[in-house]
Amino acid sequence: MSSLPDVRDPQLSLALGPERHIFQVRELNAAVQLLFEAEFRSILVAGEVSGCHQAASGHYYFSLKDEVSQIKCALFKGSARFVRFKPQNGLAVIARGNLEVYEARGEYQLIIDSLEPQGAGALQLAFEQLKKKLLEEGLFDASRKRPLPKFPRRIGLITSPSGAVIRDMLHVLERRFRGLHVRLFPAQVQGEGAADQVCAGLRFFSAQSWPDVVIVARGGGSIEDLWTFNEESVARAISSSKVPVITAIGHETDFTIADFVADHRAPTPSAAAEIVVRTRESLFEQLDVCSGKALQAMRYRLVLSSRDLHRRGVERSATLIHRRIAACAQRLDELDERLRRTQRLALETARKHLVEWNRRLEANDLRLRFAAVRHRSELCFERLVKLMQGILWNARKRQEAFVLHLNQLSPLAVLDRGYAIVEKPTGVIVRSANETSTGDRLKVRLHRGELAVIVDSTRSRFEH
Repeated sequence: MSSLPDVRDPQLSLALGPERHIFQVRELNAAVQLLFEAEFRSILVAGEVSGCHQAASGHYYFSLKDEVSQIKCALFKGSARFVRFKPQNGLAVIARGNLEVYEARGEYQLIIDSLEPQGAGALQLAFEQLKKKLLEEGLFDASRKRPLPKFPRRIGLITSPSGAVIRDMLHVLERRFRGLHVRLFPAQVQGEGAADQVCAGLRFFSAQSWPDVVIVARGGGSIEDLWTFNEESVARAISSSKVPVITAIGHETDFTIADFVADHRAPTPSAAAEIVVRTRESLFEQLDVCSGKALQAMRYRLVLSSRDLHRRGVERSATLIHRRIAACAQRLDELDERLRRTQRLALETARKHLVEWNRRLEANDLRLRFAAVRHRSELCFERLVKLMQGILWNARKRQEAFVLHLNQLSPLAVLDRGYAIVEKPTGVIVRSANETSTGDRLKVRLHRGELAVIVDSTRSRFEH
C-alpha cells in the first residue's frame, strides 16, 4: 500500500494553489488611476478649505475637509486664472474636478477644474478680497486723491464709442460750456479684453498729459456687466494716472473698485459731465459777485482814507493822492484798451485757425477719399474686365485653331472620306498585303461601324 503525500507540506500547497499575480508599485498605481478615470470624472465635492498655500509656480494646494474626513486637492495655475476669488482657509466651497493618483507618493487627490464658494457669490467674494487688499495698500486714502480742476479746457473720455453714454455726456458738456476740447479713447467696457482696453486708455492720457481731467464712464448693469471696473489692473491704472480721474460707472447705487480708487466718483455718466465743468452763467454770476465785492471794498477803503486825510488836514497829500489815483485810472484805461485789443486779436487769430482747421478737415474728409477710392476701384474693375475679355477672346481663337488643326489630323476625318483601317484580331494595324495570309480574319473599321472579314486572296501592290 503506497503512502499518501502530506497535504500540510507548504511546498505542496503552493504547487497545488492558483497562480497569483504580483503587482509592481507603479503598475498598481496605474490600475487605480484607470479605475478613477472610469468612475470619478468631473465630480463635485463640497467642503472647507484647509492648509491652503500657493506655490511659487502659481499652483494652489490645499485640503477639503468636513467633520470627519478630508481629501487633498490641487488647483493648477491654468485653472486658477478662471476662478474669480483666491482660496482661503476656512472658506466653504464646491469644487469640480477629477480624482487622480499622485504616483510619486501613492496618494490620491482631487485635481480641481473650477471652484465656487458656498453662500456668497464668487464675484462678490472676489470684490471684497480685492477691496480689502487695496485698502490695506492705501489706494483708497483721501490724502492721495487730487482735486479736480476748476476750469478744465481739455477732457479725456474713456468709454464705448457706441451707445447712449457718450451721446449724453457730449450733450451735457456742449450745453453747459461750449468750446471745450474733448478726446475719446474708444474702449470696450464689458467682456473679455475690456479691462486691458480701459487700462490702455488711462495709460494713453497719462503719458500725453494732454487732458486736464479724465472721465471713465459706463452705463448701468449687473455685477457681471460692471466687472471690468472691479479688475485689479484697472484700479492700479487709475492709481498711477498722472491726470485726475473721475469714474462714472453704472447708476448711483452701483459701486466698483475703480470708484474707490478714483479721485472723484460721479453717480452717473451725465452727472460726471455736470461735475467736471461749470455753466457759463454760473461763472458770470460769480464774476459779478466778486466784482461787486471788490468795488464795495474799494469804496470802503477810499472812504476811510478820505476821512483820515481830511482829519489830518493834509490837503497837499490829498491832492497828490487824487493825482496818483487819476494817473492810475488813466493807466487802467490804457491797460483796459490794450487788453481789449489783445482779446480782439486773439479772437481773430482763433477764428483764422478755426477756418484753417475746417479747411483741413474738409480736405481730409474720409467720405471724399472713399469716393475717390471707389472711383479708382471701378476704373480698375472695368480695366480688369476688358483685360479678361481680351484674354478670353484670344484663348477662344487659339482654341478654335487647335480644334481645326486636330480635326485635320484626326483619323476619323480620314475615315469620313471613305478610307478604312484594317486590324488583326490582336489589334495590330495591317499596312501591307504581305502582312496577311489567305484565311486570316481581319477587322475593318469604317467611319461608321466595323466589318469582320476573311482574307480570300492577297495581292501585292506591284503585282499585275
